[in-house]
Parts: sequence; structure tokens; C-alpha cells
Amino acid sequence: MHLWIASDHAGFRLKAHLREWLGSRSHTVEDIGTHSEESTDYPLWVHKLARHFPPEGRAILICGSGNGVCMTANRYPHIRAAVAWNREIARLARAHNDANILCLPARFISLEEAEAAVEAFLSTPFEGGRHLQRINAINPSNI
Repeated sequence: MHLWIASDHAGFRLKAHLREWLGSRSHTVEDIGTHSEESTDYPLWVHKLARHFPPEGRAILICGSGNGVCMTANRYPHIRAAVAWNREIARLARAHNDANILCLPARFISLEEAEAAVEAFLSTPFEGGRHLQRINAINPSNI
């Protein structure tokens, strides 16, 4: 699977770990940035990723709490980003919400929890059915 990944400085170490871990599992990972722990603003990296991110793609965004990158990403109509801090939340984000971007809270999650959340995010299909109707209602112009 081809994945995109980006973070701010707070998520840099977790991003580097996940990029290597995903690569060892035969995923192609496109690292958008940041490329150091030097202080940087998360919106810059989210916008850079979002402008080239296809609706059918999958991506991982990381910042200190996961909230900043998630709020910024969800400004784009083709993105459904969800903050997850464990396997079950990530699984539900895919199964019920058809999330295409996983947002991780680098300051509140262990490497093992992050790996488990990413694994669930990548392996869980969208259930559709009643959940599709709810997803279609997210955009106010659809209701």
C-alpha cells in the first residue's frame, strides 16, 4: 500500500519510527515532512499533504495531541481524518467513519500503541451500510 505521512516537530520521532516500521512491512511511505525536531507549525505539513492526497488514499498525520493535524486536515472536503490512540479507536474510525487519515497524538501514545493503531487503520475495511448514510450527511450541502 502507498501511504503518505507527515508531522510537526512533536511528532517527528514517532513519524520516523512508523516510516521505518511500515517500510519493513512492504508499504511504500511518502514522507511529506517535517524532517527534523526543529520547531515548526503543523498546518504547514497538513496543507502540503492534503493538496496532493487522493480521496482513495491513506495517510498518517502526527502532532503532540493529534488534534491540531486532525482539525486542519478535516478542512479539506476529500479528507476524513480521525484521532486515534489505540487499536479499537483506529478500527472504528475505518469501519464506521471510512477515515482516510489517521491522526496520532505523539505525546500520549507509545510506539507499540501507535503500531497497533496503524495496523488496525490499514487492515480494517469500511462497513458501509448505515454508516455510508452518516458519512454522506457530514457535508451540510448533502442534508
